[in-house]
Formats: sequence, C-alpha cells, structure tokens
Amino acid sequence: MNETVIAKKIKGLRTSKKLSLDRLADMTGLTKGYLSRIEHSEKAPPIYTLSRISQALGVDIAQFFMENNQGPQLKDYSISRKDERIKVGGRGTGYGYDFEALALDKAGKNMEAYVVTVAYEAKAEFRHEGEELLFMLEGRLEFFLNNERFLLGEGDSIYFDAHLPHSGKSLGKRKAKMLIVIYSYRRA
Repeated sequence: MNETVIAKKIKGLRTSKKLSLDRLADMTGLTKGYLSRIEHSEKAPPIYTLSRISQALGVDIAQFFMENNQGPQLKDYSISRKDERIKVGGRGTGYGYDFEALALDKAGKNMEAYVVTVAYEAKAEFRHEGEELLFMLEGRLEFFLNNERFLLGEGDSIYFDAHLPHSGKSLGKRKAKMLIVIYSYRRA
C-alpha cells in the first residue's frame, strides 16, 4: 500500500465533507498543525490516529487502506487471510513498526486488530484513548508502560488503558511480532 494514498484520502474525505482543519482538530482532539502534517506526509500516521480521524469523518478506518475510492464491501463478519492482509507502515514510517490490518471489512467495529512487528529501535511513544491488548506471537519485547519496564516473550500478554504512555522495542535476534487489539470509545 502506498502510504501517500492514505494522506490523500484523509484530505479528500475532509474536504468532501466541507470540514476545515480547525473543525477536524476539534472533532479528533488532534492539533490543526498535526493534521496538516498528516495530510502532506509521505508516511501514514499511527493506527490509533487513523482511528480517531476515521471516527470524526464518519467512515470506517478500512477506507484509508483500500486502493480504490470505494473502500471494502463492509460485512457482518471478516475473514483475514494471511497472504491477503493489507500492510501499513514499515521502515518508511519513522516509527519502527510494521502493521498488518486485520478485519478491515467488518462493519461497525468497536475494536481494531493488527499484527505488528517492532523494530529493534522503535522511535515512538504512544498515548491514545481506549484500551489495548498486546499478545506476543514471536520474539521478545522490551515494553514500557507509564515509566515501568516489562520484558515480554512468546505467549505473554498485557492489557492496559491506552492513555498511559507506552512503547516497545525488540530484543534478541528476531523482531518481536504481536497481535494488538485496540478498543476506542465511540464518539457521539
């Protein structure tokens, strides 16, 4: 997936709904400057940021990841085949995380699920609304949550309030791979 497509889709959706950057900032809780940088960037913002923007624009987050303007055919269920997952991010994101989106075509989701691979020197600390579950699939992760340090290995999990600052980096010879499920409170 070309990440500049995501930025163009955000701007296109915002302008088609006749929303100013100021109004979208109010709706998302993000700053006008940050939203402007997203719209002019060549890399996708973090997933939780995309989730906030999609909620404010009244579209499913899946619409940002689809090559065509229609987005996926939303259904009451979603099957995510390993070789058909849409990959978002990568070395170009600057964050050090590769995301594989799961369940993009499920209508009315309350959760977003991803398979995430973490670089050895991931460069971002995250804070966002909602709750997050991280389940380790492969490798080892040094995970930081609200100034505490945890070592997680295959089969370990952590569930936390996502407003707490959190980050992680891979340890050992293999990159850490995990399932991450984010629950974001729906805005009225």
